[in-house]
Amino acid sequence: MDIDKVLERLNIVELNDMQQAACKNVLGTPDDVVILSPTGSGKTLAYLLPTAHLVDETAEQVQVIVVVPGRELALQSSNVLKSMACGVRAVSCYGGRPAMDEHKTLRQVKPQVVFGTPGRLNDHLQKGNISPYGVRMLVIDEFDKCLEMGFHDEMARLVKRLPGLQRRLLLSATDADEIPHFINLDSARRLDFLNSDEQVPARVTIHEVRSPMNDKLEELAKLLRSFGSMSSIVFLNYRDGVERTADYLRRQGFVVSHFHGGLEQRQREDALYSFSNGSANVLVSTDLASRGLDIPDVDNIIHYHLPLSEDGYVHRVGRTARWEAKGRTFFVLGPSEHLPDFIDGDIQTYQLPDTLPAPPQPRMATIYIGKGKKDKISRGDIVGFLCKKGGLTSGEIGKIDVKERYSYAAVARGKLQQLLKNVTGEKLKGLKTVVEAIKKQEKQEKQ
Repeated sequence: MDIDKVLERLNIVELNDMQQAACKNVLGTPDDVVILSPTGSGKTLAYLLPTAHLVDETAEQVQVIVVVPGRELALQSSNVLKSMACGVRAVSCYGGRPAMDEHKTLRQVKPQVVFGTPGRLNDHLQKGNISPYGVRMLVIDEFDKCLEMGFHDEMARLVKRLPGLQRRLLLSATDADEIPHFINLDSARRLDFLNSDEQVPARVTIHEVRSPMNDKLEELAKLLRSFGSMSSIVFLNYRDGVERTADYLRRQGFVVSHFHGGLEQRQREDALYSFSNGSANVLVSTDLASRGLDIPDVDNIIHYHLPLSEDGYVHRVGRTARWEAKGRTFFVLGPSEHLPDFIDGDIQTYQLPDTLPAPPQPRMATIYIGKGKKDKISRGDIVGFLCKKGGLTSGEIGKIDVKERYSYAAVARGKLQQLLKNVTGEKLKGLKTVVEAIKKQEKQEKQ
């Protein structure tokens, strides 16, 4: 694999210092490597470039297993590898969908790299769906999370099932108190790019907003209105709080996505896609969205509920100011609430304007198209369909994501209804298909 050509395809002029060090140590030594670097610094590409270079593209066996704490990071990492277009085949495996479907995909694709959550990887290894004998490298992304007690037993079983393991590569934005002995780190090189004097990047300004009432929803709505069309993630600690807050904001006129572990996979994908493509200005979420989501250009991080730990705070704030951009983080505090002792930095009081605009409407809306890669549909096919049949111009079409059996597309919100009317009964590449606006997320059962 030619790394320079991959960077050219990705429109990357030069790797940052951390990425260069990762490539040098993974490619230039046989040692295990531990990489600590802030969120948004490009750790996924930092390990995929050298790892893919070491993969034998002619072999039909799994050579690298990448362990991640959740399905979103598995999908995101797999997509980064696909965007590299380097000839290395990959599959992502995670809970929330039938393991049998993944087994079929594993047999068809014959991946050299598998991304997955600990439990689902163990399931496939135990059933023989993934052969362990060709696996030489284990990558643990967000290792501080993957090695917590909740994953401890699964991780121990996973490592034990990989008898031919030769190298380990661990990455995170926060360090773990201790690396368990079962990981068997041998001659590990530690690449620490965290600034010990800087809890969050200096590019992030920290603000507090005081609410005169314990129920802070009204103050949250005012804060969001003061941002205009900026994008914001609102963090809460519990699923029912996410549901209640999202419902309130919708009633106030905001276009909101909400995200937590109790949603079905399709609903989670809908929520993230709507937010990332500009169809929703606000994402209301548990800390599930604090890791593994590479959504560019998030302007504001709002702590409606206080973070439960310093690591949790660091990962939340890491969703903004990515790749050298600037960002802001806000604490919405009730009358009896105080900032935790672990919050460092210059904290400014944010004054809400006396006059606030109405909740802004996003420029884009998201549509669902019931055909995907399995139907030989490409992004170009969708652009042509939306222009020729739907009456849109190329400037009225945003991000398009073609999945295996369906696709998403962002379109100009003002043209949505006319578009849906125009494409009713029309065929996409000769195929009848469903085209519909993504529906408002329904309220889920609380857990």
